[in-house]
Amino acid sequence: MLAALLKLEHGDPQQIQARLDEFTAQRRRTQPPGASMGSMFRNPPGDYAGRLIEAAGLKGARSGDAQISSLHANFFVNTGAATAQDVYKLIRLAQKTVYEKFGVQLELEVELVGDWKSVG
Repeated sequence: MLAALLKLEHGDPQQIQARLDEFTAQRRRTQPPGASMGSMFRNPPGDYAGRLIEAAGLKGARSGDAQISSLHANFFVNTGAATAQDVYKLIRLAQKTVYEKFGVQLELEVELVGDWKSVG
């Protein structure tokens, strides 16, 4: 069972719109536009997956049409016709490189659905 309790408050529509605009502007500054797979890895305790991937020199790395975003390294983007194999190769590259450089095992935040044993 899943439940939620929401507490809503009346507010000034212009102030609410201003806050929404701020959130949208922040997201545009920090997250890639277009076809993104979202945040790929969970943040390890005391650090950020994106920071580790960037520090490992992987920002902008590509496999086929899949790319580690040059804006935020924990986002993978499809620059054209990326395949599951392209994405999986980048996942493994990020995990391997970050582990070798920093001793941190990145854990996926996304769930891989389907047969990934034959990919990569």
